[in-house]
Amino acid sequence: MLRIAVCVSGGGTNLQAIIDAIADGRIADTEIVRVISNKKDAYALERAAKAGIEAVAVARTDYPDKQSFQDALLGAVDEAAPDLVVLAGFLVVLPEKMVAKYRKRIINIHPSLIPSFCGDGFYGLRVHEAALARGVKVTGATVHFVDEGTDTGPIIKQKAVEIFDGDTPEVLQKRVMEQAEWKILPETINEIAAGKIKIG
Repeated sequence: MLRIAVCVSGGGTNLQAIIDAIADGRIADTEIVRVISNKKDAYALERAAKAGIEAVAVARTDYPDKQSFQDALLGAVDEAAPDLVVLAGFLVVLPEKMVAKYRKRIINIHPSLIPSFCGDGFYGLRVHEAALARGVKVTGATVHFVDEGTDTGPIIKQKAVEIFDGDTPEVLQKRVMEQAEWKILPETINEIAAGKIKIG
């Protein structure tokens, strides 16, 4: 059984996609052992509670400095003893010691085809605004291993999504989620659980 901890900052749509995929068997031999958010009011925490999953908030405002916050974040992950850490819309730069400790055991979903529209400052709607501003005809999503850089780790899986004339960032964001993110993130976790993608 693959034990996963899911880290989220917001609504938790990718978390829900994982919960649903486990429930309907698209992800086999996997359990979510903990959901961790850096925001106490993240709707993702409610999604976890509804699914009967342990959820904790580790908020930066509760700690006197960045170091103690990072220590608490790592502690929250360590306590869950996960085999895999899944970043599903987690808008926190991970502590380097966490990246080192869980090397090749942390994956992230990013809403573009890396190396396009990624790195510092590219998150949420900003990614889709940049894609539309540049005039690209195809975007998508990428699942990758996390390293010390921002969106620089080895790519595991990508899925392309077409851009249409008249798309707004909001419309494009929804299409990328539905056609790419909610598909390739569960697929990747299932392949890791099945031993088809090696971790650690």
